[in-house]
Amino acid sequence: MKWMIASDIHGSAFYCEKMLKAFEREQADKLLLLGDILYHGPRNDLPKGYAPKKVIELLNNIKEKILCVRGNCDAEVDQMVLEFPIMAEYAMITEGDLNIFVTHGHHFNEKKLPPMFEKTQEGSSNKEGSNNKENHNILLHGHTHVPVCRVHESYTYMNPGSVSIPKENSEHSYMILENGAFWWKTLDGETYLNFKGSKPERGYCREEYR
Repeated sequence: MKWMIASDIHGSAFYCEKMLKAFEREQADKLLLLGDILYHGPRNDLPKGYAPKKVIELLNNIKEKILCVRGNCDAEVDQMVLEFPIMAEYAMITEGDLNIFVTHGHHFNEKKLPPMFEKTQEGSSNKEGSNNKENHNILLHGHTHVPVCRVHESYTYMNPGSVSIPKENSEHSYMILENGAFWWKTLDGETYLNFKGSKPERGYCREEYR
């Protein structure tokens, strides 16, 4: 299974179209969306090509390929027009020996771990970067609009950044998950970070993403 992972479209038809072109180019099996799909949010400027109705049309066209969790800017009225479920607070994906907790990030994050991660965090005596089972827990969320790959004792935190409104001088980007490996890419398909095992590959990892 090949996953494309993206977050925080915020109603931009321009960047949604670029994301879907990347999805087609990647030939991924599923598109995992981490929330904040249609509304730009009161704290953000309008993204380029802001057209929520067009985003609805674009995403409904591939509804059978989408798995989505709810963002803080997503509402029940959005579910009325989107033809795939968006209201789940989290999802769990098992990929080989990886346990991936998928959420938007406004409820569960590094400062407030999901309960299943709190137990392993408290009971772990592993050093950061070890290859024990606890390190196969992945906390995957969006919300901050900043791409991250950060290894903790009992889990690794990952964030694809934002499709339409990247922050802290980051790229308009997405992630790929395939065969237990993760890649961070720009919407044009350039890889700038990858991860497999217990630490980011130094060939791609830049300090600001740790």
